[in-house]
Parts: sequence; structure tokens; C-alpha cells
Amino acid sequence: MQRTTITLDDDLAAELEAYLARNGGQSRSEAIRDLIRRGLGQSAPPPGGAGCYGIVSYVVDQSVRNLAARLPQGRLDRHDQTVAALSVPLDHSHAVEISVMRGAARDVSAYAEALFLERGVMHGALGLIPVAEDTVWHVHNDGSSHAHSHPRVLAGFRGTE
Repeated sequence: MQRTTITLDDDLAAELEAYLARNGGQSRSEAIRDLIRRGLGQSAPPPGGAGCYGIVSYVVDQSVRNLAARLPQGRLDRHDQTVAALSVPLDHSHAVEISVMRGAARDVSAYAEALFLERGVMHGALGLIPVAEDTVWHVHNDGSSHAHSHPRVLAGFRGTE
């Protein structure tokens, strides 16, 4: 077993103690191991190159040096995956940010996980919507019939390699 030392602020330590009391845990280490296992299990991307739209939401502390510049640059670096971005100020230094990304689920998941590890990013969450690309022929408005692709929302990631 390996030893890892972490520092918790008083509020988070109190939440951890409350979690222990609610769930009958015997130690902080046991609770943290359980929470890590759960977190890692939920964040595992679907297998293969399954397509998706991902909704990435998080709170950003804009007082953290260069973070307010790095985050938009990260989206620009993925301009082919970025569909939309929204920033909503919460107070003088925090904003909730929402990005809609598209692409292979493993790529969208990797982007979100790396983002959540940035210093100054808090409360990160990722929702994945599985899609497949369908090429269809049809007419929009009064034009001629032509082929183009549309995403088709799937019920889940099973069997989407």
C-alpha cells in the first residue's frame, strides 16, 4: 500500500467526517479510497472511438494566475471539437463555465479530465451523449436534394465501436 498525504480545508474535512458518519466508515483513508474508486469508475470513457457530444461544466476561480487565458485557449486548440462555450459570473472571482464538445468519447473525456485537474477549476462534471453520424439525402428549403450528415442520438454507448 502507498501513502499519500493530502491537505483539506476545514469545510471539506467536515464534509468528509459527515460522509464517514452517514456511511459507517472507520477512517478518513477508507472514505477517501472509496470516493476515489467511485470517481475513477464514473470517469472512465466508453470503449473505442464512440462518437458523442459532451457537456463539460465547472467553476473557475479567475483569480488563479493565467487560468482565465488558458481555458479559452484550450477550447481554441480544439476548435474542431468545440461547439459552444458559456461563462456565467457568480461573484467577483468565480464563474461557472459550460462547454459543449463533440468527437470521440475518449477524446472529450480526456479533455474534461485534464481540465478538472487544473488548479483553480472546481466542481467539474461531464455528461456524455452518445451519437452516430448518419449521411442522408434530402432537401432544405427550396434547394436541390443533397447528401450531408446529421448526428443521431443513441440510447447508449454499448456496441458503438
